[in-house]
Amino acid sequence: MDAQRALLDELMGSARNLTEEERKGYKEITWDDKEVCGAYMIRFCPHDLFVNTRSDLGPCPRIHDQKLKESFEKSPRHDTYVPKFEAELAQFCEKLVMDLDRRVRRGRERLSQEVEPAPPPPLSAEKSEQLSVLEEKIKNLLEQVETLGEAGKVDEAEALMRKVDALNNEKAVLTQQSQNDKVLMLAQEKKMALCEICGSFLVANDAAERTQSHITGKQHIGYGMVRDFIDEYKTAKEKAREEERLAKEKEAEERRKQREKEHESRRRSGSSDRDRYRDRDRERDRDRYRERDYDRDRSRDWNGRGRREGGRGVDWRFRNGRDGGRDRHSDRSRSRSPVRHGHRRSP
Repeated sequence: MDAQRALLDELMGSARNLTEEERKGYKEITWDDKEVCGAYMIRFCPHDLFVNTRSDLGPCPRIHDQKLKESFEKSPRHDTYVPKFEAELAQFCEKLVMDLDRRVRRGRERLSQEVEPAPPPPLSAEKSEQLSVLEEKIKNLLEQVETLGEAGKVDEAEALMRKVDALNNEKAVLTQQSQNDKVLMLAQEKKMALCEICGSFLVANDAAERTQSHITGKQHIGYGMVRDFIDEYKTAKEKAREEERLAKEKEAEERRKQREKEHESRRRSGSSDRDRYRDRDRERDRDRYRERDYDRDRSRDWNGRGRREGGRGVDWRFRNGRDGGRDRHSDRSRSRSPVRHGHRRSP
């Protein structure tokens, strides 16, 4: 019947039997609602661990539903919500452990303040009186034995010694009973111990069955699960922080290498430009040297031609260089003179 009801709920919804009026105020519960217990869906709910124990937390105020848990596990947002639910569960568990550790500290203080067991009480008045009477009889008999021995009455002295031995046996029995009572009282004084996991008081060196019963109990197992989860959660957080730190260091190292690479590239580019400018300057110097050599060679050619022509070359160059310059100067002067060109300035 339950299986059929669950199948119908899955196919038609849990509100399939509600009337139209009831459907107006009905809200379909999903796994991401605040009313649903996230701790139950990811690991365990602490309220389920200590039922009917001294540490019972009572019923959980949120919804525990297996179908919602399965829906959460199949949801594409599962990995997104797991860290949130784990953080909430870790916070709740840490509060439980803090309260438990306070109880454990108080238990340690209580055990440390325990004093040694009181000495056994003295013998009762009846037994003390019996011992006194026995000791008095033994003393009198010994005096009689001594007197009979001095008188030479050996047989009578031996008979009294047998009575002394019997009285000593009775005295030993009374003394042994008091010793047995002391041992029994010491055996009844049991030394207590404290469980560091759940804070329960145990009897030290107790029977193995009782110790095993405690270890398999709900309270011990429940607090063990809580402590294990906290340790696991803290380890995972520490690992995540370490991985994040290493990732940041790796990213910083990559940025540093990139900056060095860019700096080296700019340095090489600047060196290439300087080499290019240096080559261009060298090319200009070579061109300048070539023009100078060309002018020098041409000058030599003119000098050689003038010597072959009887000096005309020198006179011609001199004439062109000095007279020709004067003629050009005079032409410029004539062209600039307004009088010579018939333009006279008005007074």
